[in-house]
Amino acid sequence: MTAVATARTGLQPLVPGGVLAFDAGNSKTDVALVAADGSVLGTARGGGFEPHVIGPTAAVQALVPLVEAAADAAGLDISSGVLVQQISACLANADLPIEEERLAEAFRSHAWADEVHVANDTFALLRAGVDEPRGVAVVCGAGINCAGLLPDGRTARFAAVGRISGDWGGGQQLADEAYAAAARADDGRGPATALATVLPEHFGVASVSALIEALHLGDIPYARRLEATPLLFQVAASGDEVASAVVRRQAEEVVAMAVVALRRLDLLNEPADVVLGGGVLTSGHRQLMDTIESLLAAQAPKAVPRVVAVPPVVGAALLGLDRTGATASAHSNLRAAYS
Repeated sequence: MTAVATARTGLQPLVPGGVLAFDAGNSKTDVALVAADGSVLGTARGGGFEPHVIGPTAAVQALVPLVEAAADAAGLDISSGVLVQQISACLANADLPIEEERLAEAFRSHAWADEVHVANDTFALLRAGVDEPRGVAVVCGAGINCAGLLPDGRTARFAAVGRISGDWGGGQQLADEAYAAAARADDGRGPATALATVLPEHFGVASVSALIEALHLGDIPYARRLEATPLLFQVAASGDEVASAVVRRQAEEVVAMAVVALRRLDLLNEPADVVLGGGVLTSGHRQLMDTIESLLAAQAPKAVPRVVAVPPVVGAALLGLDRTGATASAHSNLRAAYS
């Protein structure tokens, strides 16, 4: 699951038994400085975390202002000593063990903590949604990923680096499928769908061909492409067969990942939480969620799906408190601080 690096300076941390938690995603990064009793001493928020683009050392270096801001909120100076006992960093784009190891070393170089624990950000979602480190989580935001965890430390995970690792789904994939369905309907290669009307209308162009041209030439900024995803769900909800087929495919992929992870952890035939998070799964798309619940009930009857909107940084901090041996009341205090 994770990479752990140890600094062991021999100095008493400024926050004994404390945790410095990171939830770093593609679009934003949250930091929380948490005391041993679970109270939140300081927080900070910054931009996206892209070690796959700028490298692990530069990516972690970019977190320095956030750590300083969280420490300042607590009245602490990070230059005056080791800040906490434990760093718990749950990071997007830390998809492979080697990536976690490199990021752990980058964190260790800053001497913010005696111990460093790095995991993919899906583990933060999972821990945020369960009372103990046991269960499976599927995150479906811009992309899709899944992770499972048992109290004894065993994990189930996927490479989740895109099509080359077998992934299908997430907001970007759904948007692309919507554009493709509209294009194929327009030129006759595929069945008719309301997407061929709804998408051009949304973007203010006269036709599907004009939409394709505007997307290709950049007249419609790349950042706007994800606007097709909620439109896909709206069209599916109206009964459109083509859009509904895409939504069902997304549900099938979510359940496939969850079932495989449950099986790997020997939880398939036991009561177990399946935590669902990320923008696609927390947006209240009833058709998608009903299909997920139906498919999961058929393949893992004892699994309990739970949509979690708790900030994932809570899960990262809880994982840190797990590692420091914090009390149950500390976990409760932390959750209460974010309720």
